[in-house]
Amino acid sequence: MPASITEAQFRSETKPDWCPSCGDFAVLSGLIKGLTQTGIAPKDVAVVSGIGCSSNLPGFIRTYGFHSLHGRSIPVATGVKLANPNLHVVVTGGDGDGYGIGIGHFIHAMRRNLNITYIVMNNEVYGLTTGQISPTSEKGHVTKTTPQGSLEEPINPVVLAIAAGATFVARAFSGDPNHMAKIIGQGISHKGFSLIDVFSPCVTFNKLNTYDYFRKRVFKLEDESHDPANFNSAMEKASMGNEKIPLGVLWKTERPTLDAEKLKGSTFPAEWNGSSGLTDQQFESLLAELK
Repeated sequence: MPASITEAQFRSETKPDWCPSCGDFAVLSGLIKGLTQTGIAPKDVAVVSGIGCSSNLPGFIRTYGFHSLHGRSIPVATGVKLANPNLHVVVTGGDGDGYGIGIGHFIHAMRRNLNITYIVMNNEVYGLTTGQISPTSEKGHVTKTTPQGSLEEPINPVVLAIAAGATFVARAFSGDPNHMAKIIGQGISHKGFSLIDVFSPCVTFNKLNTYDYFRKRVFKLEDESHDPANFNSAMEKASMGNEKIPLGVLWKTERPTLDAEKLKGSTFPAEWNGSSGLTDQQFESLLAELK
């Protein structure tokens, strides 16, 4: 790790406004630690989000940031990455934003193997709008919109990600921040689409999936000598039910990324100097059209 990069360089003077004990605090800290461990400078990182409590994160870290529309963070991140492949692009958001409204974009980004990292703060409820069921809520979960219990089967995002073509799929837990930081660092270093699904308890609106709930159920794949290159083993671990939940890297493989394929034969990014390629007159004319 380059000595010149420190966690302090990533810390914003704007402090998070999340509820006390929200799991998202640990994710922010884990992201900062993960970036620092990789030695990437803040100027080389862009953090993109959608809408939700967790999607406020770009405002609390000192990198480039974009707070986009609900469920639209991945399309924005795709544009950022293709416009400047030199940037390390990290998408942050919640389960409702990514696995509900944005699920179509989520699946296609994995199929394309875009070289970005997607961190989903999965609290199994819509927290910002005060506690409705989300796509990952357990069947039978009682909320204000499901007073008799949810009738729907939940999405398993890690199984979906492996099946859809993600080349790095992992799970982490806000109650184990050091392990999470290590996983985030590995995901950012991976060349391809990396999903890190983080159990990040909503202490205000989800009284079922609490820190204690997860502490009684999680275990680390590293302790069981899991081989993340073994597809069948990865699907088996990813498919485990809620009584025993694996943390760590479930699946890892390599194949060409969308951005690398698109730029094949191009001089970009090695010779790119940040120029738009337009003359001053062309640039001013384009701006005039957009006003």
